[in-house]
Amino acid sequence: MKRKKQKKIWVLVVAILAIVLVIGGGVILYTHLHSINHNEIAYIDSMVEKQQQLEADFDLENFTIDEAQVILNPYGNSPLTALVAFDTKEEVEVKVTIPGKDEWTTYTHTFQKGTKHRLPIYGLYADTVNHVKIEYEEDGNLVSKVIDIQTEALPDDMIIPEDVYANKEKLGNELYFYTPSSSGYTCAYDVNGDVRWYFTNYAVWKIDRLENGHLLVSSERLVNSPYYMTGLYEMDLLGKIYTEYSLEGGYHHDYYEMPNGNLLVSSDDFNNEDGTVEDYIVELDRETGEEVKHFDLKNILPMEEGKSENWSSYDWFHNNSVWYDEATNSITLSGRHQDAVVNIDYETGELNWIIGDSTNWSEEYQKYFFTPVGDDFEWQWSQHAAMITPEGYVFILDNGNNKSKIKDEYVPAEDSYTRGVMYKIDTDNMTIEQIWEYGKERGSEFYSPYISDVDYLEENHYIVHSGGIVFVDGKNSNQPAGFSENAELLSDTVELIDDEVVFELKLPTNNYRVEKMSLYIDQDEFSTEKAKRLGSLGKTDVTRTEVGSILSSQKMDDEYEKHNVTFEKEIDRLVVKGQFKRENEVEVVLYQNLRSNVYQVRVSKKPYTALCVDIFTEEETENGIEVTKYINAEGLSGKYSIYLRIDGVLYDTDQYVEF
Repeated sequence: MKRKKQKKIWVLVVAILAIVLVIGGGVILYTHLHSINHNEIAYIDSMVEKQQQLEADFDLENFTIDEAQVILNPYGNSPLTALVAFDTKEEVEVKVTIPGKDEWTTYTHTFQKGTKHRLPIYGLYADTVNHVKIEYEEDGNLVSKVIDIQTEALPDDMIIPEDVYANKEKLGNELYFYTPSSSGYTCAYDVNGDVRWYFTNYAVWKIDRLENGHLLVSSERLVNSPYYMTGLYEMDLLGKIYTEYSLEGGYHHDYYEMPNGNLLVSSDDFNNEDGTVEDYIVELDRETGEEVKHFDLKNILPMEEGKSENWSSYDWFHNNSVWYDEATNSITLSGRHQDAVVNIDYETGELNWIIGDSTNWSEEYQKYFFTPVGDDFEWQWSQHAAMITPEGYVFILDNGNNKSKIKDEYVPAEDSYTRGVMYKIDTDNMTIEQIWEYGKERGSEFYSPYISDVDYLEENHYIVHSGGIVFVDGKNSNQPAGFSENAELLSDTVELIDDEVVFELKLPTNNYRVEKMSLYIDQDEFSTEKAKRLGSLGKTDVTRTEVGSILSSQKMDDEYEKHNVTFEKEIDRLVVKGQFKRENEVEVVLYQNLRSNVYQVRVSKKPYTALCVDIFTEEETENGIEVTKYINAEGLSGKYSIYLRIDGVLYDTDQYVEF
């Protein structure tokens, strides 16, 4: 009897298990069949991928000088360049001349010996038949050939100088490379003010040339709003990328190439518990793209001291420059929101000194400040572009905002001025002397309340760039571009030799930085070397994980459609965009094999911090704002069905993404 009862129990258990397996299998099969019927989201090729496709189609072999191959704008992003290809029987040096309007705007370059000649041509005029001259000696004879290269007109939104002054007798034929802040392109002007190079991809912040001759510019992709980029491109003037560097905390404002080739980069730690930004420096290994060192300024400086008018709890320092000094093995940084230029030890990260007004700093930190000596001394305010010169001086762009930390003593914009200023510091006696300045004599017409730059070219040869001049209703403004209607913008760049202005260029826009650089360098040679992608954007934090099949999702309806949600796949991440109101609760759900990764989407203008109180306009309150969520590929593999939960309703988007 007992055995029969046990047998019945076992039969019942087996039956229940079978039912569970059938139901579970059915659920899994349903979920699987449902997911495989999803559509793959749009894929956006990266610049590196586009480059590989273009290079695969290049036809560069077996051309002669008489029928040379000419590819205008070979990478599709540098319209005033070309690639000329031909072969010679003997190894010869080829000289190229790109004619200008005078000797200061004509460019020549001699390439290394070879038989296969792949010549990058830079500095073409727009909307012009450029008569490019190619010369070399072969078999004892001079071979000379003029190749006509027709270019297209400049885009309608290209910024053209309002005024140019050039004392050409004291100038060479270098170009002035600008990065935009408000409108325009990353571009280069010659001494006549003509555009001789521009980059059609969005590239902001710094542009400079590395020791190997390549340029280093920002990527065109955001890692976080409003201006934190995914990283940097090492490229040439043709627009060919050699290396893409991606950083988990992105890139903003500045970088510095160290003597060992590594890069010091102004970055962020978006996952820090304090919710702060622009207070984090990383050192990247150039060979691997890995972060080998970092400096968190929250561990070095007090966040609540030395506040300027622009200080905020999440952007308390606002680092806008980074400079390494080999002589002292130290790093100099510029904290705009504390009116402070600080210097830290590279090895230990310990604070060495602070330049600036010590008002509103505690007694503990007074020992790091300098005592002014000499005549006509002024502190700097809301500064940019701090550097150490070869003589050991500290060279700074003093924006000049307010000229005080005490609100009742603020100097109004119409009485302010921006200047380049050079200080001599004595770190033994902690004294500081002002030894040079330019800009004060220009008054408020030269006043930039934000951005701007200084450059040291050689002793007594400098550039002072007042790049953020803003007039509202004809009066100086203390607000950056975009904060006011009826704003008139100006960027004013001055080059000085022995205190004499030898060049000045005014542009009707705001420009972040300017660098004076030659068009060609000694090692300019074309290469089809495959671009490298180094570094990583890191793993995106999962808000929570849910286990089980998704059976209760809803089809997309009118309520869903009004949010204008889009999904795109980039090489290293999923990009989700939509229009949402402040009160909406939004989550992206990636489903795979009975497991759902849930990612919260913050409806905020600054989604990286909880410290900021968003201020929405009436229109934004009524209609919402566009929100972007990035979900990085690292840590994800395979196909994921995409769901979107809005205010508790789970929508099946009928799409999938594959990592």
